[in-house]
Amino acid sequence: MADAKVSSLVAASLVVEHTVPSGKGLAFRWWHAKVTRSAKQFKGHIRTDLCAPVRGATPDQPLKWYSIIHFESAELLNQWIKSGDREALIKAGRKTFASYQFMSFSTGLEGWFSRSTETEQSGFGPPAWKQNAAVILALYPTVMLQSLLFGGLGLMQSWPLSQSMIINNFITSSILTWIVMPRVTRLLGFWLRPGYEAPGWKTDGLGLGIVVGALAVMVLLFSYF
Repeated sequence: MADAKVSSLVAASLVVEHTVPSGKGLAFRWWHAKVTRSAKQFKGHIRTDLCAPVRGATPDQPLKWYSIIHFESAELLNQWIKSGDREALIKAGRKTFASYQFMSFSTGLEGWFSRSTETEQSGFGPPAWKQNAAVILALYPTVMLQSLLFGGLGLMQSWPLSQSMIINNFITSSILTWIVMPRVTRLLGFWLRPGYEAPGWKTDGLGLGIVVGALAVMVLLFSYF
């Protein structure tokens, strides 16, 4: 695949951690080579990376192996994840590794949108444009209220920009992560579905309408301050 073509796509990556008992490293590498060959057979596969193992404090402790599988989109990645080929490989690999876990990434914001489920797809976030819209919905009022409050109280007004900016960014990101984003994602949960669970154009339109409408109302309200 040409580099230009790959760069124009919104790629999705699967980061997998395998806990491999001591002495089974060679068997794991052989098994992982089969996983790589399987992924290559599916549409959208870009490449598979296997990192050097992370060793424990003592030689007898299990090794942590990390692999990263790249596909052109979350939908294509999910097709491979849900395939019978991969399911059979995971079942066979249980003889080689003690446990595994993974997280998928396409925008870097998935931590705000991952759902708590028992399924493997728990790490998948919604499409990038929905993530962006939800973050703007949460970020705009947070920054506006913070600016109005700090300005009204005269906080950090005489500070150098570099110092006040880092403090403001720390406060904003903390508020977003622990207060605002959990509520936004819960409110828009019907709309912020993973890419492989497309809710339909009516639901997409409703969710987008709520976001745009809420932002418009907030712009009007903040215009009075």
